[in-house]
Amino acid sequence: MGTENPGRPTFPSRPPFAAAQTMTPFAPTGAVVGSEPPSFRPTPPAPPLASTPFSSSGPAVGQGMPSFRPAPLGRFNDPSVPPPTSNVPPAGGPFQRFPMPQFSSTAQAPSPASSTYGAPTNSTFCRSSTIFCSNGGLPHQKQTGGMQMQAPPVHSSLPSNQGNYGPVPPAASSPFLHHQGGYVPQPPVAGPLGIQHMSPQASGPPIGAVQGLTEDFSSLSIQTRPGLMEPSVDAKELPRPLDGDVEPKSLAEMYPMNCHPRYLRLTTSAIPSSQSLSSRWHLPLGAVVCPLAESPDGDEVDVVNFAASGVVRCRRCRTYVNPYVAFTEAGRKFRCNMCALLNDVPSEYYAQLDATGRRVDLNQRPELTKGTVEFVAPAEYMVRPPMPPVYFFLIDVSISAVRSGMIEVVAQTIKSCLDELPGFPRTQIGFATFDSTIHFYNMKSSLTQPQMLVVSDLDDIFVPLPDDLLVNLSESRSVVETFLDSLPTMFQDNVNLESAFGPALKAAFMVMSQLGGKLLIFQNTLPSLGVGHLKLRGDDSRVYGTDKEHLLRLPEDPFYKQMAAEFCKYQISVNVYAFSDKYSDIASLGTLAKYTAGQVYYYPAFQSIIHGEKLRSELSRDLTRETAWEAVLRIRCAKGVRFTTYHGNFMLRSTDLLALPAVDCDKAFAMQLSLEETLLTTQTMYFQVALLYTASCGERRIRVHTAAAPVVTDLVEMYRLADTGAILSLFSRLAIENTLSRKLEEARSSVQLRIVKGLREYRNLYAINTSPWRVWGCALDERCAAGHTMMTLPIKRLLKLLYPSLIRLDEHLLKADDLKSINRRLPLTGESLDSRGLYIYDDGFRFIIWFGRVISPDIAKNLLGTDFAAELSKGAIKARAKLFIYSFSQGSQPIWLSL
Repeated sequence: MGTENPGRPTFPSRPPFAAAQTMTPFAPTGAVVGSEPPSFRPTPPAPPLASTPFSSSGPAVGQGMPSFRPAPLGRFNDPSVPPPTSNVPPAGGPFQRFPMPQFSSTAQAPSPASSTYGAPTNSTFCRSSTIFCSNGGLPHQKQTGGMQMQAPPVHSSLPSNQGNYGPVPPAASSPFLHHQGGYVPQPPVAGPLGIQHMSPQASGPPIGAVQGLTEDFSSLSIQTRPGLMEPSVDAKELPRPLDGDVEPKSLAEMYPMNCHPRYLRLTTSAIPSSQSLSSRWHLPLGAVVCPLAESPDGDEVDVVNFAASGVVRCRRCRTYVNPYVAFTEAGRKFRCNMCALLNDVPSEYYAQLDATGRRVDLNQRPELTKGTVEFVAPAEYMVRPPMPPVYFFLIDVSISAVRSGMIEVVAQTIKSCLDELPGFPRTQIGFATFDSTIHFYNMKSSLTQPQMLVVSDLDDIFVPLPDDLLVNLSESRSVVETFLDSLPTMFQDNVNLESAFGPALKAAFMVMSQLGGKLLIFQNTLPSLGVGHLKLRGDDSRVYGTDKEHLLRLPEDPFYKQMAAEFCKYQISVNVYAFSDKYSDIASLGTLAKYTAGQVYYYPAFQSIIHGEKLRSELSRDLTRETAWEAVLRIRCAKGVRFTTYHGNFMLRSTDLLALPAVDCDKAFAMQLSLEETLLTTQTMYFQVALLYTASCGERRIRVHTAAAPVVTDLVEMYRLADTGAILSLFSRLAIENTLSRKLEEARSSVQLRIVKGLREYRNLYAINTSPWRVWGCALDERCAAGHTMMTLPIKRLLKLLYPSLIRLDEHLLKADDLKSINRRLPLTGESLDSRGLYIYDDGFRFIIWFGRVISPDIAKNLLGTDFAAELSKGAIKARAKLFIYSFSQGSQPIWLSL
């Protein structure tokens, strides 16, 4: 959905499954195939292309309906609009519809590492807990599925401040203020999910005077310690992000009408004025966008309805009216801040200018005073009436799913969330289950209980009922509740070991293709029957370290990318909940979420008694958070620069149009920026993010975020205005994509090299000589699941995942303090742990509780109970408590933690 061309045909009810085509999705460059209005003829299909997901280069392929052909680059959809007369990248309106093709792939998201993490959850929700006992010592050599923290050995000097960057030498000619986002970046943080090991990465805590920072920067020396042959680092001297993510405030001071940084953050708020200056910035240059981020301080986004005048936009570059447009000729014209074109002001939107050149109605026009606003989209922004929110649940009921208790937790959670599903009273809901057969459920409102319809022919899937498999929740509420109550016992005696997941996926698509919506998959068994069946391939240790290693992180069967393309084309977003205690091929299954703006939640060795609360929390969040449906996103920038690559979960319909069947506040997207001109002549660069979507209430809207940034000629200014969080977020995505075509060691080295080049360029640290980071093994599914998680996380949550919080609790418990007020974070080093203390480790996905061996008996007794506290005090659990974790998210499996 999402176009500016009215009169487009509606979706067919049962689109055919085309033969698989290999292709490179998310490609920011190369040939682009999309669709245009019915006046165009279809073109022959493009030849197959090599497949690489998470790719930042290569062609983006789309396939229109039969009456469409690809849109020529640089053409507009509106025939009344003349072709552009400048070199601003033309756009045929920000929201054209480019239906997606049926194609296949062998690509998937990997991850640097993973432990027991599922998909992201809000920090206010429950997470898995872990009890962690210690005898006061730290493990040194022996490790089990975890990591040992060590800083990369280097030869030179780095800053010793508590910020994220070293200080910038004062520049007399600089017009910009020093702020806490402008430091020189340190080597990266310890790897995500307790696996990858690097030196800590800070995130910009408050700083003092620039002179003090300069002294701190010079005072930190990295050298060989006495008695050691290899270079090492004094961990106490390294800067750490103990204040968490700090949103940059520099642009808000220079450009107060900018959107809030939680919606749009640049890796540096200083845009280089030339390609030569940009080449000296070895860190990523780009932006991270979270279009539906929760409003700061709970403020509501202003909604503007232009009514008869229509949405006011530049007729050439299609930029929406914003605070940076300039009104001239007594208010009858406005000059676009992106392409400088002079546009006529619609008569309904006209207002006189005062003596200062400002509109007299400026205070009544939020779109002219605020960087974030929503426009009510008129009919020409729709190809069909807005569809109701649809939730379809596809649940594995094989024997492993039954024994794990997953079915019961899922059924109870869905029932508890029925009143909070968005879109009441329009919400539609449906269910299907599968093992070696597929079970549909008729939930017609006139029934007293649902009727099960079984399809056993896996080679020729069909829908047994044309209607009543998707029903209106408010009308069939009693039938839905009856089904959810009976579901846990319905299959309690099932002993079927097989999984017809592929055929079930096709069946769900047939049911949902009319309306679109959100498909939630609960999968426990490796697909073994029918199309899309998979095989074990993660146990071959001979592949690791070879040129074929990256193939393990790509989809095995092209069927899943083909299905993902079909889902996206018909506005269906897929969330995958994977629970298997064995290999389940997240590399293949995650493709469904990757290309449909979905999400992957991973629960290895799921047991309801251990992981039930985590699943309830994440599923509740998924079902009840406000969601934008049938969305497309485009980000524009002013003349001279352009966005070249895009990173995240989406389907790229054209060079810059991201298709998002469903998007919410927990989704972020990153993109890289490049200069089109050798030298920029403007003093200010403008960016505008536009998200066209259907609200759950059924109204079509356009959310617009606008920001301005200065153009600078000095590299010092680029570092001074750098945003660590945005840099790390974009770096993480690039690193994950690198692992899909290279060995892990090579991907890590490439990231390290770019950081060293950035430090060397700015601080002339030519003596830096880093060694590869040491990384311990990790299960393939966990690594791939972590990669999918990191590709979607907003900056604040990503930084917490990469550098978690460690807080001491026992002192506050003894004083009966309010634990909510505790915010003193400790460095993640062994020196921070006291054998008399009680600590909590929080990375945003789970809690780990660390008990010192000689902790106060009162605290141990109150938290652990008398029996366990007695064992702790006697050292009876010493063999299990030598600084390893008994994790509630891993059952009885111990996990090592390096702190």
